[in-house]
Amino acid sequence: MNFDATALYAALIHELKNNLGLLNMTLDAIPLRGDAEHDGRLDDARLLCQRSSERLQQALLVFKAGNRELRPVVDAYSPVDLLRELGDAAHSLARERLVIETLAGDQVPDLWFFDRALVEMAMINAIHNSLTHAHSRIRIEADMLDGCLALSVRDDSAGYPEHIMACGSGPTDCSSSGTGLGLMFARMIAEAHENQGRFGELRLFNENGAVFRLLLP
Repeated sequence: MNFDATALYAALIHELKNNLGLLNMTLDAIPLRGDAEHDGRLDDARLLCQRSSERLQQALLVFKAGNRELRPVVDAYSPVDLLRELGDAAHSLARERLVIETLAGDQVPDLWFFDRALVEMAMINAIHNSLTHAHSRIRIEADMLDGCLALSVRDDSAGYPEHIMACGSGPTDCSSSGTGLGLMFARMIAEAHENQGRFGELRLFNENGAVFRLLLP
């Protein structure tokens, strides 16, 4: 029997991702009890489910990139609408453990051209990392910087260690770090966006905590 192994690989990833989505819906339906141990374990399970779903999405991204199929589907989207939806997702995941803020700069345009699904994937991964490491606060921002749309996630953690920042800035071995893998994928997504010869960038730095910034030309 003949079969397309690459198509089967992609189909399996999609099926596993959908199953994790159903599992996450089940976890979301379990009410909190006000008991620190119970609620903490439930939150940990929810975040682990979300991270596993992310990894499957990233595996599909690697598959597409390896087959030279990573071509952003660029269209006009509202950065403010994306910011609001990212804030809602962060609120849902944080479940009042952290303060979640959103901030849109005055210069942010009504519309910008980017692949919404890919950009959302990169931003959600950054939010998940902040949920793990932040002490009390996360802020998601949209602004204009150097002629690009700048989407940022700030937290009040201890900041990125040097080896993690290296994962986001260029070719390096990030295989031992889940956070590093997520940043590597974010850089891949950023650089897949191009406008008049200028490519997107991922910038990581520490400023009263960790700052993840995606620049889209």
